[in-house]
Amino acid sequence: MATKPVVVYGASGYTGRLICEYLREYNVPFIAAGRSADKLDASMRQNVAGIETADYEIVEVAHDTKELTELFSGAAVVCNTVGPFSVYGPEVAEACLAAGTHYLDTTGEQDWMITCDEKYGSDFAAAGLLLAPGIAQMYTTGEIAAELCLEKPGLDTLDIAVFWGGSPTIASTLTILVNAATSGAFRLEQNRYEEWDPSAGLYQLVLPGQHELALALPWGGTSHPVWYRSDPRVANVKVLGGVFNNALMNGVPQIVAGALEATKDMNPADRYAALTATAAQVMNQMPPRENPRLNKSVDSVHASGPLGRAHCVIYGNSNYKQTGLMQAYAAYHLLQRPPRRVGFASGCQAFGHRELLGVLTSFGLVREPTVTVER
Repeated sequence: MATKPVVVYGASGYTGRLICEYLREYNVPFIAAGRSADKLDASMRQNVAGIETADYEIVEVAHDTKELTELFSGAAVVCNTVGPFSVYGPEVAEACLAAGTHYLDTTGEQDWMITCDEKYGSDFAAAGLLLAPGIAQMYTTGEIAAELCLEKPGLDTLDIAVFWGGSPTIASTLTILVNAATSGAFRLEQNRYEEWDPSAGLYQLVLPGQHELALALPWGGTSHPVWYRSDPRVANVKVLGGVFNNALMNGVPQIVAGALEATKDMNPADRYAALTATAAQVMNQMPPRENPRLNKSVDSVHASGPLGRAHCVIYGNSNYKQTGLMQAYAAYHLLQRPPRRVGFASGCQAFGHRELLGVLTSFGLVREPTVTVER
């Protein structure tokens, strides 16, 4: 049974330890949980700044619904960073529901988002619990920009671009391959999911703040089409994203296509093992701690309607830190007051887009948005 109010599951990973770092800054006691106590202990001591002043403990736990339920019981919030979430998410969500804890995660896997919405959302709502997958820079910061545009009534179409600097983590590399192998990527057209053409390759985007065209991918479809599918203001959502490094972007479709071709005839277990091995060849070590001079982010949203236009750009830095901070703030918020919405909800739906923007700006991770509204 949990002796702290927040459990960070997968705390030894790159994102997990950043969540722990920001929980320390919010003076929130937490449990750093995962499959290896030794790995957790080393990660906390070596990678979490100021950990000696944190109120925390380490708990080793098997990835099993029963054991996770026992651990989560007594906690108020679980921050889950263990992916691919389509593979490992169900046990955690079911354990949260059984233990009566709010669920947060960092996913961008659209199939897992849809599962959360359609399979678990009503049960969490009935229990008065929040189910908020996808609270992360790649999704929530762009959602904040979209919500700022939607403050102008009459806009029903969102064209979203999400870019960041740096390299993917070990876990996110595996997630990209698994997601590409097992599910489609969808945009929203007139409130219906429409699949992106998987053979289309790279898209070229005009990105604010640079002359060079940026290279982008649907990136699994992202969270936004799922969040806005039931929003009466919005009928159409498409999202493209990528890293600023064009050489890296040029390599992604080739890596994914090669992995899919090599594993297309395998059974699910063998395919997952093969994809894991491929991911390890692409990225087998943690990226360095972010440098704000190098790890920049741009979230750009064009919103339109029959007679109106709005454009919002949020320039920021350190996308993984943005994710860690928003996860920690969400947990901090939930310890003091209920979310704005229970059941399946986005970060902005649960906590407010201007509130989350204020948190990011107060920690110096994004600047004030640039919003242009055609009147």
